[in-house]
Amino acid sequence: MVIPTLTPVPKLVAKPPYTLDVPGQTPVEGETPVRRIPLAIDGLHAIPPNRRWGENEAIGEEIDTVYKLVKWAALAHGESQCMGSRKLVNTHVETKKVKKMVDGEEREVDKNWTYFELGHYEFITFKDYEQLTLDVGAGLRAIGLNKGDRVHIFAATSQNWLAMSHGSATQSMPIVTAYDTLGAEGLKYSMVATNAKAIFLDPHLLPTLNGVLEHAKGITHVIWNNQNKVKEAHIEALRNERGVTVLSFDELVQLGKQNPVAPVAPAPEDLCCIMYTSGSTGTPKGVPLKHSNVVAAVAGVCPVVQPFVGPGDRLLTYLPLAHILEFVFENASLYWGSTMGYGNPKTLSDTSVRNCLGDIREFQPSVLVGVPAVWETVKKGILAKVNAGSPLLRNLFWGALTLKEKLMGLGLPGSGLLDAIVFKKIKDATGGRMKLCLNGGGPVAKDTQKFISMAICPMIIGYGLTETTAMGTLQNPNEWTAESIGAMPASIEAKLVDFADAGYFATNKPNPQGEIWLRGPSVLSEYYENPAETAAAVTADGWFKTGDIGEWDQNGHLKIIDRKKNLVKTLNGEYIALEKLESIYRSAAVVANICVYADQDRSKPIAIIVPAEPALKKLASSSGVKGDNLEELVHNKKLQAAVLKELQNAGRAGGLSGIEIIEGVVMSDEEWTPQNGLVTAAQKLNRKGILNKYKKEVDEAYGPKQ
Repeated sequence: MVIPTLTPVPKLVAKPPYTLDVPGQTPVEGETPVRRIPLAIDGLHAIPPNRRWGENEAIGEEIDTVYKLVKWAALAHGESQCMGSRKLVNTHVETKKVKKMVDGEEREVDKNWTYFELGHYEFITFKDYEQLTLDVGAGLRAIGLNKGDRVHIFAATSQNWLAMSHGSATQSMPIVTAYDTLGAEGLKYSMVATNAKAIFLDPHLLPTLNGVLEHAKGITHVIWNNQNKVKEAHIEALRNERGVTVLSFDELVQLGKQNPVAPVAPAPEDLCCIMYTSGSTGTPKGVPLKHSNVVAAVAGVCPVVQPFVGPGDRLLTYLPLAHILEFVFENASLYWGSTMGYGNPKTLSDTSVRNCLGDIREFQPSVLVGVPAVWETVKKGILAKVNAGSPLLRNLFWGALTLKEKLMGLGLPGSGLLDAIVFKKIKDATGGRMKLCLNGGGPVAKDTQKFISMAICPMIIGYGLTETTAMGTLQNPNEWTAESIGAMPASIEAKLVDFADAGYFATNKPNPQGEIWLRGPSVLSEYYENPAETAAAVTADGWFKTGDIGEWDQNGHLKIIDRKKNLVKTLNGEYIALEKLESIYRSAAVVANICVYADQDRSKPIAIIVPAEPALKKLASSSGVKGDNLEELVHNKKLQAAVLKELQNAGRAGGLSGIEIIEGVVMSDEEWTPQNGLVTAAQKLNRKGILNKYKKEVDEAYGPKQ
């Protein structure tokens, strides 16, 4: 029997308090009391129940490892659709004329644009998936790997990525993850440090691997993902130059089928994976996560989300699996019995494909997880279509949005009618079935959360770190609000600790403030071979110091004010929070990406932005600035002034104070990517790299010191 899930609405349904002080604790000076959600007040949840949601009958054994989670999912959900992928049918290259500055002259040059043609989703069942993981594990044994040997994964998110991770777990082999956007240096660091024996990667990354194998001498087998096409020359180069065995994923599976072996089941305290933090502040740190950490994360989110997500729900999976948020999300989806559909950031929308629908409209997800940049893109896409309509349609849209928010706030009926009449086309653009979306990986603008929640479906906020297995806070859909990031999952307890340098104290009024410390069964024990970092971040009694500054609100929800390292004291002696400012300025239509910089010898910050090209050209036209060339437009003083005004207006509309309003703007004529070193593999800003690149322009934007 399948218990129907609830449909969330963007309003506060449950009554506070949403977190409680743990009973029996001794007060500690400089700290708030330890808090948990009411469902976990008597004990944090370490393992998910081995029964379906809403049922009492136990199925199988206790779920205390990732291996047992997959095994249980096959027992509980059997022949249901587990996951699906699309095959590449064709690649279309279209040549278009673009204007470009060459030797100081504007010229029209040819530029090639690549579009993908994809087939329909093809699905496998939960039983099929379990068998696939057993075959992968047996295949790894057949090529000579044994319990404890490490398997490196260097690939984009896919069904085969997840199967490699779970296949390794069937034989007690930990995985090591690396973002597929990492260059040779980043890959070399993790491969050499962890001494992996085999590596799974996408075929276009084989040349990157070739140079790394000179240093990572432990690698004996290279497994390439045959969901994508390979160049035989790349395989031959590896075989001839490095002497390694190269085989496809399907060949590995076939080896496993021909040489079946019994699983070597891991213990809860065995190592599941080593994930590397994205390294926005220096050398990446290896985070060893045990099987007990990962299943505790799944156990933690279940009481919060499972009333709303279950069998029959469709979850579009496209974020990097090397990021802990996606890794936990996909493992939780297996437990919930939902269907995953694998997509790619390049093929999500219809505009990036040919002769087929984009992943979102083809798969029609009911749940979507995204990072702030994804939601800003969705919002700006909707607004572009609204603004292209007649004044009557624009007024109808904004009037309906305002009315829906009021109806929700007052608990009055009528929002369903607005959804059916005004917002239907918008909902159809995301597949027409969306009922819940989750933002993680960074703060999203409050206005954007409200906009998506009213126009499409409720957006809840997740906060966590690699070190806590993505656990920190997870907004309960029944506690929806744009004023906080919600309460903790059931596997985490939290407290705030004084950060005196910036005036954040547990005794502050009206709300306690301080650095967020987290503890629970999903929190790491130590960094990988890094005792100094472990001592700095993890206390003897298990608390992890997040480096984030938080505040408890009157309902028991947590707010994040900023990170300690991103708090800057300006010339007037007041602190400003860079990430908070970025989340607000990012909502301006002209912003595609943004880095706020504050010089300690100045009273106000400035912004360095990657402009959204269509919005910038529209602003240029309305400002009387001529030019179709981005390289030319970003250096136009008149347009820079217009962009500055747009951002300042966004800042004031977002409630920023006078010292938080930027006084200058620098526009970049190139995208920030991991390849050019301006963002990390997890798309986090490399502030130092950005400042170094644009130092001259930043000094000009600030002007001479007074």
